[in-house]
Amino acid sequence: MPRFSRLIAALALSCAAAMPAVASSAGVWELETRDTRFALDLCGDGTQLCGELVWLSDADYNDQYKPYLNRPMAQALAPTGPGKWKGTLHLFGHRMSGTITQHSENHMTLSGCAFLVVCKTYQMYRHTP
Repeated sequence: MPRFSRLIAALALSCAAAMPAVASSAGVWELETRDTRFALDLCGDGTQLCGELVWLSDADYNDQYKPYLNRPMAQALAPTGPGKWKGTLHLFGHRMSGTITQHSENHMTLSGCAFLVVCKTYQMYRHTP
């Protein structure tokens, strides 16, 4: 193997080793407000992300969202990079274009926009019972 090829191979291996591996997105994720939980999992071809609303706190304002319990909130979001998915979200009766980005093993951001004007970003943390 020529010296240059070995150098390139060594650099590629060291870069791959230096990149942090993102843990699985599968699991139950809780909004930062601690009043809503979503179950997420890889679906479709194994790279897409699906999820559903699985829990609401007993706060009075959540009564209006109970019809969305155990209903899909994300169906086959397409991967756009490591730990990042994009597609249509169904949040609390609203259809939005959005992204879910996994920042670490226990932290994600969910961002969505309706009508390209009304946008909201939620911090989500892995729920551990």
